[in-house]
Amino acid sequence: MSLKSFPKPSELPVPAGAEGWEKIYPYYLVFQDKLKEQEDAKFWFCDSQHWPTVFKPFETIGGEFAVKCLGQYNARHLMIPNANGIEFRIHLGYLYMSPIPVPADQIAARVPLFEQRVGHYFQNWEQLLKQWHVKVKGTIDEMETISFPRLPDMVPMEDILSGKGKDGSEKLLESYDRLIQLAYQNWQYHFEFLNLGYIAYLDFFNFCKQVFPNIPDQSIATMVQGVDMELFRPDDELKQLAKLAVELGLQSHFGNTDDVDATLGAVAAAPGGDRWMAQYEGAKDPWFNFTVGNGFYGHDKYWNEHQEIPLGYIADYIRRVDDGQEIMRPVEALITERDRIIEEYRDLLEGENQALFDAKRGLAATAYPYVENHNFYIEHWTMGVFWRKIRELSRMMQAEGFWTEPDDLLYLGRNEVRDALFDLVTGWGVGAKPIGPDYWPEEIERRRGIVDALKTARPAPALNTPPESITEPFTRMLWGITTEQVQQWLGAGEAVEGGGLRGMAASPGVVEGLARVVTDADQLSEVQQGEILVATVTAPSWGPIFGKIKATVTDIGGMMSHAAIVCREYGLPAVTGTGSASTTIKTGQRLRVDGTKGTVQILDALIPDTGEPELQVAGPGAHSHSHV
Repeated sequence: MSLKSFPKPSELPVPAGAEGWEKIYPYYLVFQDKLKEQEDAKFWFCDSQHWPTVFKPFETIGGEFAVKCLGQYNARHLMIPNANGIEFRIHLGYLYMSPIPVPADQIAARVPLFEQRVGHYFQNWEQLLKQWHVKVKGTIDEMETISFPRLPDMVPMEDILSGKGKDGSEKLLESYDRLIQLAYQNWQYHFEFLNLGYIAYLDFFNFCKQVFPNIPDQSIATMVQGVDMELFRPDDELKQLAKLAVELGLQSHFGNTDDVDATLGAVAAAPGGDRWMAQYEGAKDPWFNFTVGNGFYGHDKYWNEHQEIPLGYIADYIRRVDDGQEIMRPVEALITERDRIIEEYRDLLEGENQALFDAKRGLAATAYPYVENHNFYIEHWTMGVFWRKIRELSRMMQAEGFWTEPDDLLYLGRNEVRDALFDLVTGWGVGAKPIGPDYWPEEIERRRGIVDALKTARPAPALNTPPESITEPFTRMLWGITTEQVQQWLGAGEAVEGGGLRGMAASPGVVEGLARVVTDADQLSEVQQGEILVATVTAPSWGPIFGKIKATVTDIGGMMSHAAIVCREYGLPAVTGTGSASTTIKTGQRLRVDGTKGTVQILDALIPDTGEPELQVAGPGAHSHSHV
C-alpha cells in the first residue's frame, strides 16, 4: 500500500508579503536547499500545542531551549534505549519536529546504562525532587536581581577613587548574557524529571496493555493522575478568594474589575476587606506568576502584571457562588473514581502480576504529577520573570532610540540583541551616536510585515510522508501523533459515523452543545456557560473557564496534553488531536462530543452562502469570532 503524503516544505505557498521570511530566523532553524533530499525524507509534525502562533525572531529561544533540553535527557543523560531527541525546524513561522530513533543495533547497549541512571532517580525521587525545587527557585531569584538601567553620563567619582577601571557597560552586557544563561539553566532543569515522569507512566501503561488488552487509555491515566496538583493551585486560590468575598459580603465591589486599583481600594476599605486583601496578597506570590498563554511568547500576559485577569475570574466565580453553583473541583469524587478503577483492575490479577501492578502503578503515581507541576515553575514562573526582564531591556533601548515600540526587541534574534547592545555601549563609550537607531527601526518594520503576513496562514499539520508506524512514546502520549491519527489527517483513516472529526479519546463522556472557537487567550471572556470549547490547544491557565464549559475539542494533543488532563480533573469529555477542529468548526454550531470514542459530530449544516450555521444562538456572545 502506498502511503499518502503531506506536502513537502517547498510545496507550501509563502503568504504574500512574507517573502524572504527565512532570513529573520537563525540559519540552523530553517530547512536548507543543500539538505533538501535528507530533510524531505523525514516526517515532520507541527507542534502547535506549544507554539500555536508565528514566532517573532527573539521568541525562538523557547522552542530552541525546550526541544534541545528534552533531547539531552533522552540521548545524553538517561540513555533511553529506543529514543534520542527531536530535530526541529521553523517553517513559515511555525515549529516542526521530527523524532530521532535510536538505530536498532545500538538499543541493547543502552539498556543497562538506562536502567542504572533511571534507577538512581526513582530510588531517590523525593530527595532529588526537593533539590530540584531549590535549584529552580534559586535560578528565578537570581533572575529577579537582574536589571537594565540606562548608562550614566559619566563614570561615578567613587569608581575613579576605588580604581575600578571599568565603565559599567560590562555590567549591562553581563546582565543580558546572564539572563539568557539562567533561562537556559531552568530549561535544563525542566526536563530532569519530566522524561522520568513519562517513563514511569509508559512502563505502567505498557504493562496494563499487556495484562488487560482491552483497557481504555483513559482508565490507565485515571489510575495514576495526581488530584492535588500544583498546576491547579492558581485557579484554586481564585476560587477560595471568591468564596471568602461572598462570606464577607464583598460582592458589590467586583463590578468593574478592569479598574484594578479602584477594585482593590474599594475592597480594602470595606468591612472585612483587610482579611480578604491579606488572603489576596498571600495568593499573589507565587501563584500569580501565571500566564494566560503558555510562557513561550513575549506577548503572553501574566496575572501579576495584569491583575484585571485574575480579578475578572474571581468576579465570575463570585456570581457562580451566588447562583448556588459548586465551583470547587470534585476532588473527592475523582479520588473515589480513581480508587474504584484501581481496585477493579487489580482484582483481575493475582500473584506476581498483582505485585507488579502495585509497584508500577505506585511508581507512576509518585513520578507522574511532576509532568504537570513542573509547568508552573518553568513555563509560568521562570518565563514570566524572563519576559518581564526582556521587556525592561527593550524599553531601555527604545529610550536610546533603537526602535519605536516598547516591545520591538522581539523582532531581533537573541544574538542580534547582543550585537545591538555592543553597538549601544560602543557609541556611549566613545561619545558618538550608535548605528542602531538608524538601522533597526526600518529593519524592524520590514520584519513586522513578514511576521504579520506569516500569521495569515495556518500551519500544515505535518510535512512529507509519515512512517508506516509511529512508535516514539513521547510523540504519541504528549502530542497525540499516532499512526491512526496521522492517517485521519490525511483523509485515509476510519470515517466518523454521520460525518465529523476523529481524535484521541482523552476524557470520557458524551455531550451536545454549542461550539465556541477560541484561537487566542484574549477571547476567553467570550466563552458562555454550557458551551463546548474548540481550540487549537488549551493552556493550564484557562482553568477558570473549565467550570463553565461542557467539553473540550483541540487540534493537537495526546492523553497527557493539558486539555486532556484538565478535562479529566473537571469530569468533562475531551477529544484531542483532531488536526483541524478549530478551522473546521464555527462558533455557534451544535456539536456532539464523544470523549469515550474520540469523535466530534457537527450537528448543524452550514448555509452555503453565508458560511454561518443554520442554528443561531440567541443572546450575547453568539456570533462567530476569529482572531489569527
